[in-house]
Amino acid sequence: MDPELFKLVYEGVVNRATTYDGIYYTAVKTTKIVCRPTCRAKTPLASNVVFYRSLEEAIRAGYRPCKRCRPHENGPLRPDAALAKCVDALIEARYGEKLTLTRLAASLAMSPYHLQRVYKKVRGFSPQESIEQTRLKHTRERLLATDDPVAEIGESVGFGSPSYFTYWFCKKTGISPSEFRAINKGGTSNERR
Repeated sequence: MDPELFKLVYEGVVNRATTYDGIYYTAVKTTKIVCRPTCRAKTPLASNVVFYRSLEEAIRAGYRPCKRCRPHENGPLRPDAALAKCVDALIEARYGEKLTLTRLAASLAMSPYHLQRVYKKVRGFSPQESIEQTRLKHTRERLLATDDPVAEIGESVGFGSPSYFTYWFCKKTGISPSEFRAINKGGTSNERR
């Protein structure tokens, strides 16, 4: 590895920066352990460190995965991916509530800013967009699977106002919930937009 690049990556290890997480793995010659650059274990001396581009490469070289940061679990963005998975589970369980970024962050005991940044890095879109997608998915399912009133469906996915629910659904799909139901259940809709 180029000495300048080594210096940059090692600086990331010292600061536990996520910059190189999933890009490089930190192998410690004295312990024969390989970690993520963000591992919370004691920072090894630079002279005892070798960086590998993949976990498999480090294991083939004789290093074993760290039991603290577990680089072999949940893919290259392990801590961040685990957090995103947890956020997804919360959204799926609570999409019918008045769910906001602040409430999600409070549930996970972290700042909204950190949650937004990490989630967007892993998923490519914000937690709010995930909430919207989840609500839309469940709305479509209920419109097609039940004959429940549109207002009741709107309330079940987190909307207190039937008119706002209809506005939101139209904005997302281009048609009203009643039109969506009629078209997709094989009927036609004479409702005007």
